Amino acid sequence: MVDGDTFKVGSLELEVLETPGHTYESISVAVRYPDVSDDAIMVFTGDVLFAGETGRVDFFGPERIEETAGLLYDSIHEKILTLGDHVLLLPAHGAGSVCGAEIRDQDVTTIGYEKLTNPYLSMSRGEFIEHKRSERLYTPPYFRRMEENNLKGAPVDNPYLEALSVPEFRELMDDGAQVVDVRNPAGFAGGHVPGSINIWQDGFAAFAGYFLNYEDPLVIVGEGHGLDPVRRSMIRIGYDNMAGYLAGGFQSWYMAGNEVSKLDALGVHELAERLDEFSLLDVRKITDRERFHIEGSEHIWVGDLPGNIDSVPEGNLLIYCDSGYKSTIAASLLQGHGVNAATLLGGITAWVRAGYPVVEG
Repeated sequence: MVDGDTFKVGSLELEVLETPGHTYESISVAVRYPDVSDDAIMVFTGDVLFAGETGRVDFFGPERIEETAGLLYDSIHEKILTLGDHVLLLPAHGAGSVCGAEIRDQDVTTIGYEKLTNPYLSMSRGEFIEHKRSERLYTPPYFRRMEENNLKGAPVDNPYLEALSVPEFRELMDDGAQVVDVRNPAGFAGGHVPGSINIWQDGFAAFAGYFLNYEDPLVIVGEGHGLDPVRRSMIRIGYDNMAGYLAGGFQSWYMAGNEVSKLDALGVHELAERLDEFSLLDVRKITDRERFHIEGSEHIWVGDLPGNIDSVPEGNLLIYCDSGYKSTIAASLLQGHGVNAATLLGGITAWVRAGYPVVEG
């Protein structure tokens, strides 16, 4: 496909737009309904333009950012924005994706709305390139697997998660399976399978790739139902080593008389009363920390923790993030390495809402 190619899907006409920047091969697809108008009605922008953000351009190294950022700027202003303010804009990623720094939590937007609200669209070309030079983005390890799959083709299997009895689940654990508990932090803290890591269900796609390998079988602990989003995420990021899920969820584990681990979880008022008892670790993105943080805390991005276990602060450790989800990932990871750590429920968001102080800048 090359720029300007069109093809039909029913009564719709789709046009290929070459929109390099994120990668050199990047395309967008404009959609028209020619029986009504020659104007586009929507555009699929892939990794070019998001709600409130633009695509990252650092994959080819810092020495090419001026080139790739310039290409992205031209793609946005010459190919996307010229389609018209009325056009629906459907990006490939939403809030939380590492393909953009601050993507808004909005699945669908319009070109006109982005012109009004997206701060990067009002920049000059030079300002945009300088902004892209200064971006600090994280690259999950699973990107390497995605590159291989993109080049060689992904496996054709589309397996379903099999229900595992407690004995089957335990046998896989004993053989070295990776156990992932996808419940919310409070439930995990109250009790969980020893050695499991907590990655909440809605955050699985964004964070699993930092912590799970592609060799050892993966087994899931949830509430016993509704795990298909996790299965889809596993397939999309290349985890073909899924072995199944614990039938009946965590309840079936403890009802069978098995050992249970717990995680200390503090509310913000308890932390305020005991603040001098803890070494604090902030696991948010560095850009969030630079805006404000709890005084005296140290920083390691949660995704960098697997390679920096020895760098965590000594003493009675308490971990915080934005709302308590990433900090519980971190605490569960450290627990698996023999490091006891508590997590702050509600994170720094609850801390600020309760009126406790932070250091800005």
